[in-house]
Amino acid sequence: MRASTERRFVEGPAGKIECAVDKPEGEPRGAALIAHPHPLYGGTLDNKVVQDARARFRRARYESWAAQLPRHRESEGTLRTKAAARSRIWPRFFRALKASRIVLAGFSFAPRCRPDWPKAEKRNQFKPERLVLVGVAVVHFETPAVPADTLVIHGERDETVPLAAVLDWARPQELPIVLVPGADHFFNHKLHSLRSIVEVRVCQDPE
Repeated sequence: MRASTERRFVEGPAGKIECAVDKPEGEPRGAALIAHPHPLYGGTLDNKVVQDARARFRRARYESWAAQLPRHRESEGTLRTKAAARSRIWPRFFRALKASRIVLAGFSFAPRCRPDWPKAEKRNQFKPERLVLVGVAVVHFETPAVPADTLVIHGERDETVPLAAVLDWARPQELPIVLVPGADHFFNHKLHSLRSIVEVRVCQDPE
């Protein structure tokens, strides 16, 4: 974690949720909220893919937030409780972000804890600008449909979530997949490719 990273807490239904916040230089263009892999399998906000995304968004002048799912560090409550109550958690994060332009990003298990998008928008709780999913774990968890402009990035040689399974999930939605040739689930030696995709597809969008 960077020396300048701030540690903040957001009140969740089952207690406080720890967040790492990295501020950009100058006036932020928006905020990015990044979720990490499954905590029961070692996922934390210090995951290298999450850290890389935090740095990329910060350099693109987004205030970068990484939320620590329960069962680790100072976050209170159980994973089961958090997942079940995600519709109540996400609006609290959005109020804490205090930004009109917000990007949600998640790696592996993280999309399972995303907001119930249609219901949230219907209630006018928030309207994120973009959703970015990396290595989405469609074979291990129920993964609902996502907005049509969602950026889905997957590794060609992902041994944890086979590419074929992701295509099966995406096909009914007519959802494009951005493929990283030769990349495994953790994008070992391919983080530069992942970084470039996020930079071109999200961070360089017109303000």
